[in-house]
Amino acid sequence: MPGLAHLIDPLPLFGVVAGALAIATVQIGKTAVGPAFSALSRLFRADPDNDRNFARAALNAVDRIAELQGLPRTDQVKARPGFLAEAVRRLADCADVDRFALWAGQAIADRADRHARVVGFWDAVADAAPAMGMAGTILGLVSMFASMDDPATIGPAMAIALLATFHGMVIANMIAGPIARRLERLSALEIAWQRELAERLVAIGRRETAPSIASPAHSRKSALREVA
Repeated sequence: MPGLAHLIDPLPLFGVVAGALAIATVQIGKTAVGPAFSALSRLFRADPDNDRNFARAALNAVDRIAELQGLPRTDQVKARPGFLAEAVRRLADCADVDRFALWAGQAIADRADRHARVVGFWDAVADAAPAMGMAGTILGLVSMFASMDDPATIGPAMAIALLATFHGMVIANMIAGPIARRLERLSALEIAWQRELAERLVAIGRRETAPSIASPAHSRKSALREVA
């Protein structure tokens, strides 16, 4: 344990982290910083399979209500807040299924773009961390060579140089990289079930708003009743 304690030095660690975050912010944009850190809460809490199963159950309920009572009553279905609840509400209120389909496609595309920016931010951190570690190593070596006349400073300068590279590797391969891959997988699963949801809701909407075609016999009976 005493040996492991020497692997954590606040100065090179802060330099690598601050530098990598700054580079990622410049590359992706400052608007991605907040969502990137907010997404960390979903790393282990998110359950896309459960969300998909809940959405499918809600779709079945929407289908039944739409068939029996019509589209305007489908907002009775209890849906979790988020895309599912908004989609069900909009379907119940829509007068044009094509407009609903346009909204759903745009909403999913916007969500995918936000997810991509968050994943891109953590990928940028993973890419920048080793470079910042090497920069710290170079600075440590420069400091060491500049103080060769004082043997007492050689050890600390060399330690900083090596620890900077170590911190960069750890941040890239054990923190930022795995975070990016996990968020990328969660995003793919979430976008997949939301697209499935949108396609089925559009199908339900088209079915319920399609004009009914009465049979010729039924039309003749209706005409006779009107004449009588």
